[in-house]
Amino acid sequence: MMPQTADLDTMADALGARGWIVVPSFFAAAEVAALAADCRALDAAATLMPAATGREAGRRQAGLRGDRTRWFEPDALSSPQAAYWQAMDALRRGLNQRLLLGLESLEAHYALYPPGAGYARHRDRFRDDDARVLSSVCYLNEGWQPADGGVLRLHLTDGVHDVVPQDGTLALFLSAEIEHEVLPAQRERLSIAGWFRRRELAHG
Repeated sequence: MMPQTADLDTMADALGARGWIVVPSFFAAAEVAALAADCRALDAAATLMPAATGREAGRRQAGLRGDRTRWFEPDALSSPQAAYWQAMDALRRGLNQRLLLGLESLEAHYALYPPGAGYARHRDRFRDDDARVLSSVCYLNEGWQPADGGVLRLHLTDGVHDVVPQDGTLALFLSAEIEHEVLPAQRERLSIAGWFRRRELAHG
C-alpha cells in the first residue's frame, strides 16, 4: 500500500500539531496476513530472540519488556517485509516533504509478545543517540477484541491514549517526546516496531 496525498496531508497535520496519530487500516488485510505469517514462521524457526533495551554495553533485559524480536535486514527482505518497507519508505518521503524532519532512513523489527508480556513505560530515543525522530508501530493481529488487552498506551500532556493493536493499524509518534508502554495481553500479540531516523549528530 502506498499512502495517498490526502492521507499524507492529514498525517502530517496531526504530527505537526500534536506529535502523534493513529491510522486504522493503513495496511490492507492481505498484507497484514502475509506479515503475520512471516513473523510466526521466523518464530517457529527460533530466529526471534528475547528483546533487550538500551545500546551496546548498556543493554539490559531485566523485566522491562517481554517480547521476542527480529530486525529487518534491508538487503535480505522477505516478500512481505519488502512490501512493508516500500510503503514505509514512501511514507518517510511524504512526511519529509511536509514536515522537514530530516528523515533519512528506516529501521524496523518484528515484535511478538506472548500472553502476559508487556513493555514498561519509556521513550524511544536513546540518551546517547538522537537519530530516532519518529516511531511507528504496525499491528498484525486479526480479530483483536477489547478484552484481549495489549494496548499501546501513549502518555500525553492531556492524559493517556490507548491504541488497540488491531490488524492494519499504524501508530506514529515523536520518539523523543512521547512516553509509551505496552500493557499485557491475553493472547499472542504481533507488531512491527519501526523508527524513521535522521543522520546521527556527532558528540564530543
